[in-house]
Amino acid sequence: MVRGAAVKKARRPELRLPPLVAYEKGELEPDGDYDGVEFRDLDLVGQDGAGARFMDCAVTGCALDETRLTRARFLDSRLTEVRGVGTDLAGATLRDVELVDARLGGVQLHGAVLERVVVRGGKIDYLNLRQARLKDVVFESCVLAEPDFGGAVLERVEFQDCTLKAADLGAAKMTDVDLRGAAHLEITRGVRGLTGAVISPHQLLDLAELFAGELGVRVESD
Repeated sequence: MVRGAAVKKARRPELRLPPLVAYEKGELEPDGDYDGVEFRDLDLVGQDGAGARFMDCAVTGCALDETRLTRARFLDSRLTEVRGVGTDLAGATLRDVELVDARLGGVQLHGAVLERVVVRGGKIDYLNLRQARLKDVVFESCVLAEPDFGGAVLERVEFQDCTLKAADLGAAKMTDVDLRGAAHLEITRGVRGLTGAVISPHQLLDLAELFAGELGVRVESD
């Protein structure tokens, strides 16, 4: 990014959930249609909601281990304190969504579309965002351990007071991505994927060895 150029800020979702109806219909259904529904403290482990639509919904305290939500659509919804390993959201759409205090591992979001999404608090291990498209997304006060952004397209994405451990940026494409607010930034692969992003001088020093390696420059003392 050109020095001095302004970084466009991400647009955040403005959620105003309507009065919700508690979900009491058993297991999720593939291609189901859920409008104004509250899923609270439910065991959704291993269930199949592929292709389902969640509109104006709240998902709170639910277990999502191995839950299949491929190509699902979450619109104007909030997910709070969800937990699980292996949740499959490949090809899903998240638009105007808040994900708050999640504890997830091995989440599959490859090929997904995220627009006006806030991920606040919590920890996500091995987040797979390969080939995903992120626009107006904010990662805030969360921990992302070994996230994979390989081949992803990021536009107006912010990292605020969050930790990125061992991130893979291979073949990522970035526009107005602001990493300056990250409390910790560690990249293990794909430093060229930072093209189009902005980092702080301190982060530049931390990444100097990685940049030198990418350019084939040896750094040795006299």
